Amino acid sequence: MIRPDLTLPIPENIEAAHFIGIGGSGMSGLARMFLERGIRVSGSDRADSAALQELAALGATVYVGHDAANLADDVDTAVHTGAIWPENPEFLLAKERGLHVIHRSQALYWFIGGQRLVSVAGAHGKTTSTGMLVTALRDLGVDPTFVNGGVIAQLGVSSGSGSDDLFVIEADESDGTFLLYDTSIALITNVDPDHLDHWGSGEAFYAAFARFANAAREAVVISSDDAGARIVADQLTHANVVTFGEDAAATVRVTDIRTEGPVSFRVTFAGETVDAALPIPGAHNAINAVGAVAVLLTLGHALEPAVRAVEGFAGTIRRFELHGVERGVSVFDDYAHHPTEVAAALAAARTVVGDGRIIAIQQPHTYSRTQEMYQEFADVLERHADHTVMLDVYGAREDPVPGVTGELVSGAFVDPAHVHYVADWQAAADYTATVARDGDYVITLGCGNVYQIIPQVLDALGRTSAPTGADAATGAGE
Repeated sequence: MIRPDLTLPIPENIEAAHFIGIGGSGMSGLARMFLERGIRVSGSDRADSAALQELAALGATVYVGHDAANLADDVDTAVHTGAIWPENPEFLLAKERGLHVIHRSQALYWFIGGQRLVSVAGAHGKTTSTGMLVTALRDLGVDPTFVNGGVIAQLGVSSGSGSDDLFVIEADESDGTFLLYDTSIALITNVDPDHLDHWGSGEAFYAAFARFANAAREAVVISSDDAGARIVADQLTHANVVTFGEDAAATVRVTDIRTEGPVSFRVTFAGETVDAALPIPGAHNAINAVGAVAVLLTLGHALEPAVRAVEGFAGTIRRFELHGVERGVSVFDDYAHHPTEVAAALAAARTVVGDGRIIAIQQPHTYSRTQEMYQEFADVLERHADHTVMLDVYGAREDPVPGVTGELVSGAFVDPAHVHYVADWQAAADYTATVARDGDYVITLGCGNVYQIIPQVLDALGRTSAPTGADAATGAGE
């Protein structure tokens, strides 16, 4: 892993950029925008993907695998993610040539220039809230430029260039890069301590969010309900703080949340109340929606048009996304990779599954988070899922840690009958098919590559009979 050095100079002009790790959601979206601006783009990633193929179709030169030969002679700037290793041959050659070598956040900073910036930050809900803002603004007749951490379903992209002087981004707190941007309006969805391998302590995590918020030029929009956000709010010195949530004192308040099926709720601001409903489930999405409405109000839009615009949001890819139905079993995928996110995703699924059961396929993300939070993961999964199939850890940028596997999480369940640890993906898919029955939801959970098991699960469901007898009654399948 390479930690971003935000002190490095950012080039005044970029004509040819090479993206090291171009296939990631943030990197591919940024590369697409560079292409739209007429900048020559090349890049590499360790594996082929739809993102690489789409960029190639748009005119980028893309490579599968990292090799020094991928760095063309005309490149003036190398853009990298924090997920690559210092020994990456393209990274080393770019430094040897004396090129500008910058983190993706610095490339985004360069691209934003002096535009009015809305930065969406928080431990959870950033991608959804950013998507809500972008689609709502477009519905309200505003054409913002945007970079999101995930694909916005109704737009089919994670980034896009707009004609208005407004830029909306998902700002990443994991490595401190959200402090780089010259933010006008800061939206903080919540502040649940995470990424402590970078920050060192919860106190440092809170302090970083306070720095981010206090630096906003125009306003801070922050949750009134989240415990961590309240800690941050106590450290704010900003003159214009707008709160949102269920708290009676919130500037923009949400009440009467109903979660049976698509979520409905009421939004109150300055004595005016508007009823609202979303096409996506979950109480957490009602809260996300009200945060987006609060930003729209701060931008000068009236309450009812703002609410109606947010209601049109259809979700983002990898957020409770249905991939198929086989033998009456619906198979979903969700990006949730923190205990709070997993709880929210499963709680949302519970509101729409009816009489069916929820079978979670969990892929823990990073060894450090798994080691730190394995008991919390076990508690959340055992409480919210009827059964859990536990895979091994997706290490991402980290080296393996002895003893830190999916079995560490499964072993923390109170009732071992509620969980089944299996490292082999085909065996996991086959096992899931022996458990699932008509009306059940299977949900893959994690921000690694766990979604790639879905074709195996659907195939296994198609060739396996539904459980009967005791297995059907208990769902244990063992």
